[in-house]
Amino acid sequence: MAVINKPLAGLKVIELGTLIAGPFAARIMAEFGAEVIKIESPDGGDPLRKWRKLYEGTSLWWYVQSRNKKSVTVNLKHAAGREIVLKLVAEADIVIENFRPGVLEKLGLSWDALSAVNPGLVMLRLSGFGQTGPMAAQPGFGAMGESMGGLRYVTGFQDRPPVKTGISIGDSIAGLWGVIGTLMALRHKEVNGGQGQVVDVALYEAVFAMMESLVPEFDVFGFVRERTGNIMPGITPSNTHTTKDGKHVAIGANGDAIFRRLMQAIGRADLASDVQLADNAGRDARRDEIYALIDGWVATQDEVAVLAILAAAEVPASRVFSVADMFVDPQFLARQMLESASLPDGKSFKMPGIVPKLSGTPGSTEWIGPTLGQHTDEVLAALGYDAAVISQLRAAATI
Repeated sequence: MAVINKPLAGLKVIELGTLIAGPFAARIMAEFGAEVIKIESPDGGDPLRKWRKLYEGTSLWWYVQSRNKKSVTVNLKHAAGREIVLKLVAEADIVIENFRPGVLEKLGLSWDALSAVNPGLVMLRLSGFGQTGPMAAQPGFGAMGESMGGLRYVTGFQDRPPVKTGISIGDSIAGLWGVIGTLMALRHKEVNGGQGQVVDVALYEAVFAMMESLVPEFDVFGFVRERTGNIMPGITPSNTHTTKDGKHVAIGANGDAIFRRLMQAIGRADLASDVQLADNAGRDARRDEIYALIDGWVATQDEVAVLAILAAAEVPASRVFSVADMFVDPQFLARQMLESASLPDGKSFKMPGIVPKLSGTPGSTEWIGPTLGQHTDEVLAALGYDAAVISQLRAAATI
């Protein structure tokens, strides 16, 4: 059970989502103490259970994404199954769903139906394009959100097609916005009283909201930001460079004083005192010259030497970490960003640590992602279903 001093202890969340965006939002709430009851189909459950690398038939990602959650199997196509959900919703604070708009309505589980049994309910709805507009009913995954929201267009190199990041970041960004919006809705209800409300998060809008100065620069100057590889557009120097031993180091020396320290560290005191390079505008005008210089210096040094020299000069720099680097890095270890847990057969494995770090009421892992339907009997018994009825529901494939 949730630890009493976690910040979301006492909240009950019903998760109707699958795969990434909705379950990611619910994961954060579960890590910080909310009781999250995940509704899964009896026929295999969340597809995430079979995504990516499997151990003994179950995704390792599943164990992380569903930690601290309770799994309850319910067939939403059965009237008795929908009755179970309505009873759960009547006692809940939050419902999270990421079906295509219209699916819950067809099942008889619309916002109107749910809020009728619980007027104080906050419902987080995550979808590709939102609950309204001409594209609302279209299916949309993270790739669509990243593409429509502007992220893919600016990612990669100018002479090549757009590329994606190595993860489904659009889904996770939407999940984060969803958590923020849900907690704001709860805060409003606590402070101002009144009814619950819907938090409507579109994947493309979640990505679009992260796009920095894209909109005003186009509106005022007609400027369309293009792909620029590893540099930070208009901010110089900030780039990734390759070392003598073939490693990659990111260097961010775009502050005026930091740039001077970098030039001193690489033996170019003349450029440290060059008045044309005293501010970012001057440096960006000579961007190619500066990057060629830094590239040349980094290429003469091993990664360890580059990082040591720049650390001594107080210039922000980092190796481009692989997961293997993370497992031995002192900062990751000191911050407990690699937690140890046990798989069902007792095998030890590492999970990502919990973010953010709260000094007084931190989150924690109470258990890893559950087996399919692991908590069905427990949750239904708490709703008043006796063993005989639960057995009948199971025989009818309702649970």
